[in-house]
Amino acid sequence: MSHNPIRPWRNIERRKSRQVRVGNVLVGGDAPIAVQTMTNTPTEDAAATIAQILGCAEAGADIVRVSCPTEESTKAFREIVRESPIPLVADIHFHYRRGIEAADAGAACLRINPGNIGSPARVKEVVAAARANGCSMRIGVNGGSLEKHLLEKYGEPCPDAMVESALDHARILDDLGFHDYKISVKASDMFLTVAAYQALAEATDAPLHLGITEAGGLRTGTVKSSIGMGALLWAGIGDTIRVSLSADPVEEVKVGFEMLKSLGLRTRGVNIVACPSCARQGFDVIKTVETLEQRLAHISEPISLSIIGCVVNGPGEAAMTDLGFTGGGKESGKMFVNGRPDHNVSNADMVEHIVKLVEDKADRLRAQREAEAAEVPAE
Repeated sequence: MSHNPIRPWRNIERRKSRQVRVGNVLVGGDAPIAVQTMTNTPTEDAAATIAQILGCAEAGADIVRVSCPTEESTKAFREIVRESPIPLVADIHFHYRRGIEAADAGAACLRINPGNIGSPARVKEVVAAARANGCSMRIGVNGGSLEKHLLEKYGEPCPDAMVESALDHARILDDLGFHDYKISVKASDMFLTVAAYQALAEATDAPLHLGITEAGGLRTGTVKSSIGMGALLWAGIGDTIRVSLSADPVEEVKVGFEMLKSLGLRTRGVNIVACPSCARQGFDVIKTVETLEQRLAHISEPISLSIIGCVVNGPGEAAMTDLGFTGGGKESGKMFVNGRPDHNVSNADMVEHIVKLVEDKADRLRAQREAEAAEVPAE
């Protein structure tokens, strides 16, 4: 829950779901909404895949999915799991053997559709492998690959067809006594996706993995994902997310976190509040914000920073952030600390000065967190 007793209009009541475990990451219940992405390197190239996972983890990814379509890929997957600092989901489509191999290789979760991998006996084998390895599952329904009988029944991909597909697959696992699964019902059609998730949220207490699939490039995909997934998250629906972009997976992680930060559902890194700039600006706002985003990308502690071009909105915005800079006259501006005007800084020194203040605050927050952790007695 995102709960603000002072500003109740910002509260988001999350849907109640059961909780599953993906490695050391909890999904559902009261756990933070997890951010996922997926590698796009050939899985057989373990070194390249590991490098990509490390980059995604550094950007804040909680979970990374890796496609395992071949026996060679599941062999490489064992090494990839060993080197990954975060839990990995093995993406399995049709061959049940890949699911067993990936579970044995250390997958924290299998992305699978039980109805697609063969006879009940084969499904039972995959479930047994998952159970033996402490591996959860994700039932991943996609609007572009619905079962033939559902397309014949409904005429086209629609919310009812997607939900029926998801529940049919879930029933197979439930009948085997396996309940450690989450569900996704993704489509490239934003309206279809949102309606399907809304219906699914009413039909099951399983955790839900959100995404608008094949959303497009960085700009287009970010907008579509933010509208569709944002509407669901705002309504309290969603326990883990993946922003599907035709872009570097690191960009997916960044967009996912920005989405959650804007809704007050996660806090990580520097949240920059900035004006779009106009003729009143006392410095180049756009260039400054772009530079600060790059210079502060390494900060993981939650810090808010306002960068406002003039005194019309600057003091008011700075009052709501940890640090703020408001443009003034004579090539300088006012620095705000903890919402209050503190000191003047020249435009020429502004970027370096702000970076230093943010880094110092991050160091203090980190030290405070470590001290509090040290005070907690071991169980």
